[in-house]
This record gives sequence, structure tokens and C-alpha cells, in this order.
Amino acid sequence: MHDYVPASELQGRMNRFRARMDIDHPEWEMVAIFGKINLYYLTGTIQDGVLLVERDRGAVFWVRRSLERAMEESCFPDIRPMRSFRDAALGTAVRPHRIFMETEVVPLALAERFRKHFPCTEVRSMDLQAARVRSIKSPYELALLEKAGEIHRVVLEEEVPGILKEGMSEAEFGVAVYSLMVERGHQGIVRFGRFNTEIEVGQIGFGESSLYPTCFDGPGGCYGACPGAPVLGSQTRRLRQGDLVFIDNSCGVNGYQTDKTMNYMFGRPVPEEAFEAHRGCMEVLDELVRLLKPGAIPSALYTTIMESIEPGFMEHFMGFGERRASFLGHGTGLVVDEIPVIAMGFDDPLEEGMAIALEPKKGVPGVGLVGLENTYVVTPGGGRSITGRSRGLIPVY
Repeated sequence: MHDYVPASELQGRMNRFRARMDIDHPEWEMVAIFGKINLYYLTGTIQDGVLLVERDRGAVFWVRRSLERAMEESCFPDIRPMRSFRDAALGTAVRPHRIFMETEVVPLALAERFRKHFPCTEVRSMDLQAARVRSIKSPYELALLEKAGEIHRVVLEEEVPGILKEGMSEAEFGVAVYSLMVERGHQGIVRFGRFNTEIEVGQIGFGESSLYPTCFDGPGGCYGACPGAPVLGSQTRRLRQGDLVFIDNSCGVNGYQTDKTMNYMFGRPVPEEAFEAHRGCMEVLDELVRLLKPGAIPSALYTTIMESIEPGFMEHFMGFGERRASFLGHGTGLVVDEIPVIAMGFDDPLEEGMAIALEPKKGVPGVGLVGLENTYVVTPGGGRSITGRSRGLIPVY
């Protein structure tokens, strides 16, 4: 039996979304939502259809498939069937000249099919408004993140050391981790908001594999299975004595995902240079956690931390060589890459109840990527970890 999103939760989300639109776009008349993330957030089900939200009227979820499942899963008050957008148009009185859509998500061809029946003259983005509303988690959402975080903690901190075996491939390790997480309750899929981002289990690397360049916007690297599928892990790189094992992955429960990175010393300790780099990352992490309070400005946090780091430590910090991530942390929830981001350009103050993954990391030539990542909830006392408290570099020997 599935857990369904309560009607009161859905109503609160819709109220906050409408209020956000009123603040940012007081002239708005209609929002058309197609993307599965925002559909789930506002209706409690992921179906093929469109949610039409009108400023001066109600909201209707027009479902092409599966209406039966939508009616079973969702507490949304107005769900109607449609064969095409024509049916939605016949059942909608308003024809505004401007319609707000998820311009980061909706393909042009889909938008044009919709506009045949809703012939607006202008399409505007509502991506930021939806993201801002989703960034502040309700108690219901935080409870799901707590469940995901506990699975994450148990698997990466307690169970992974027992499955590392000399000679296993990165791919075999990834499959083993995935199996453990699903057995514990992981939903089995990782979702990102960034266009064309694909992740299976996470970024996995033995030794310098974690420094290998990728198109993924983060400090870590990954060889992957092959050029056509640079994900999961290499099927030929096998675990050797002295390897630093790196894993950066997500765990989800009923849509909500935590983000965590751990590393393990297999067979023997890493060189002192790697220990020193890891300790430096932990100092950065501790300071970030201390400052993760309501009212803090993400861009100011980023500047404060980066300016406090000694120039010598900056080499290979948040990446390797010139391949650096320009952030220190990011929001997470229904997608792993939510706002706020601890980076320049993010000037809205943090609010209590936000969930943010902090991940200071540093590449060490000949060794791999050190550092750590946990997911934290913003509280008046600073960040509260929901994915564990291990300091990383777990010995497996």
C-alpha cells in the first residue's frame, strides 16, 4: 500500500504557489504545468496530463493517462479526463494572452501542441516560482527526507565497508550499493532538474577514477561504463589494495531525496597529503554547518568561506585542475539539484526548513577525491544533519 500525499498538504502547497505568483507576477492569469516534479508536488501523482491553475478560478488536473491511477493516488480536488488538449480547452473558459509554463522542462513541440488549443501570444517562465515554493519543506516533507537520510546513513556508513572486496569492479560495487539501498527502502530512481542529467546509482570511483572529467556539474568525476553511458562505474577498473573508494549518491523515499558522499580507505591508509586535504575539507564543512541558519545569504556564505581558505588549499578544491564546481552546497528534495545553492548569485535568505547538501571536496593527485557530503536541515542553531555524522575516510583493512 502506497503512502499518498494528504489533501491538506496539497492545499497548502497550492496556496503557497499562488501567493508566490501573486508576488512575482501580479498580472498572471494562468499557469500550465506539465513536468512530473511539479505535477507530483501539486497533485500528489505523476500522470500524463496538464495542470491548469487559474488566478481567479480553481485549478484542474486534466489527465490523459492514467486517470484511474490519478483518482486512486491523488487527493487533488478536481481531476478530469482528456484525450487531447482540445478537451482541456473545451472545459476551460479563460483564454489569456499570456500563459506561464515550465520553460526549463517543456519541449517546444509539446508547448506548440498545447498552444493550438490555448492560443496565447506570450509564454513566460514559472520555474523559479515553483522552485522557491518547493525549497521550504513542510513537516510532512521533512519526515520523508529524514527516512531517506536514515537509509543513506545506514548503507554508506555501516554496510558499505562490509561489501568492499579486492578485485570487484566499480560497476559491481555500484550494483551492490544500489541493492542494499533498495532493500532498505530507496525508491530506486534519482531525479535531477538540470536538463539531460543522467545518474544511475551515483558517482563511483576507485582511486583516481573520482578525478576523471565528466559533464556532470559537480566536484567529482567518474569513468562510467562507457562513452555512451558514462554512469554507474567502470566494468574493468577493479579494487586494489591502497585504493581510495569514493561514492557520491542519493537516496529517495516517496519522491524526496537526500545527497551524501563517503570515502573509504581500502587495504591501507591513504597518504598523509590526502589526510591533510580531507581535514581541510572537514574544517570548511564544520564552518558551513555552523552558519546554515535562517536569514543567512547563500552568496555571502560562499564568499565568506572561499575568502577564508588559504591560497595553497585552493588547488584542486571543489574539483580537479581547472574543472571546478562553483558552489559549496545545494538544495535537495524532489530533485537533487534544488535551490538554494551556496554560490554567487543566490541572494535570497535561507529559511528554516530548507534542506541543503553541503559538499566541500578536494582532488588529490594519484589518490582521488577527498571530502564529504551530508544533507542538512536549516535550523536556528545551524545545520542539522539527516544523513549521518561520519567524518569519512572509513578504514577497511
